[in-house]
Amino acid sequence: MPDIGNEEILKAIVAAVELPDSAYEKAKERYEDLGEWLGLPSSNVSKYSPHILPQGSFRLGTAIRPLFEKEEYDLDITCRLETGRTMENTTQTDLRSMVRKDIEAYRKERGIQAPLGEKHRCLRLEYQDHLSFHMDIVPSIPDSLESRALLEKAFSQRAYSASLIQKVSPMASRITDDRSPNYRTISSTWLRSNPEGYARWFEERMLSQTLLKSFQERAQIDALPSYKRRAPLQRAIQVLKRHRDWMFMDMPDSKPISMIITTLTAQAYNGEEDLESTLLSVLTGMERMVNQTKPRVPNPVNPEEDFADKWDDPKYATLRLEENFRKWLLQAKADFNRILASTSPEELRKSANNFSVTLRESEAARLTQGRSPSLTSPIVIIPKDPPKPWMDL
Repeated sequence: MPDIGNEEILKAIVAAVELPDSAYEKAKERYEDLGEWLGLPSSNVSKYSPHILPQGSFRLGTAIRPLFEKEEYDLDITCRLETGRTMENTTQTDLRSMVRKDIEAYRKERGIQAPLGEKHRCLRLEYQDHLSFHMDIVPSIPDSLESRALLEKAFSQRAYSASLIQKVSPMASRITDDRSPNYRTISSTWLRSNPEGYARWFEERMLSQTLLKSFQERAQIDALPSYKRRAPLQRAIQVLKRHRDWMFMDMPDSKPISMIITTLTAQAYNGEEDLESTLLSVLTGMERMVNQTKPRVPNPVNPEEDFADKWDDPKYATLRLEENFRKWLLQAKADFNRILASTSPEELRKSANNFSVTLRESEAARLTQGRSPSLTSPIVIIPKDPPKPWMDL
């Protein structure tokens, strides 16, 4: 059984790092407004059955507030044209140009002052009001039937359930990338992407039988999942991402990326139904989920993608990405143990600081009242001076 005191302390940390309601509602409002705009008969893409889907941490329910107030909130979405456009009749630049025209018209109509941003794989809307916020829009089209059939075969070899394969493979997409050598020509070498398939894989990993009924399939603007319903896996990822942000505050380029943390945490999750047990399980098991050979951290729904591809890339050698991942994981274990071992307000406040959470003295006193050290078995011996991140200079 989980320690009730530990669970309350950990949930207090989650509450401190979660998005404020106002930020989530603003993101939802803007996402839905853009989706409705792209579906208007006057838009360039409306005749191709545009399907607007959220992706990333908003879609997974693992978004956290920025570490510093000056940082921007971000929402990633896919604009997928379901009909009429394929790799056989469209170039990447044609698709990008078509979507860009509609997004630019939307920007002007809504009075967004910042110019439309051009990223390698997406278009960026920069909102400049009381909430620093940007939205990245990824143009995409469905993958070919032949390619999806190969994906289904690969998924069956990974022992995915038939129901999961049916959810994931139809969502396989192709996206634009202006670095592609065939960006301006008809080609079958578009990058593959499947953020919605990843989200459905994540949901299957997340849901225990007791939670299944309260997280039904959500279905064309897909609704942002409710941020007020959090499964233990989602909460654990929020805690770990915030710990990562705090540890790498001074060297953000060296930190483990969110997709590595999210994927390894989901793979190490064993269906625990409380936050303490979930963190104990995933911190113990994450390292075993890293492959010794390439792909080191494969995308579970895209065999072509390795989330850890930069680990062995000479261009990123000075960042020491793999070493810093392992140092972060060791530090996270140590700091998690410190939370469990905190028996006084002072100890708890100091431990919470490692998750960039400042507890009020009264709150720390309440959470530690009558508290004795946790009986939970430690997952690592706490080093006197836990390792710090580093990179070559």
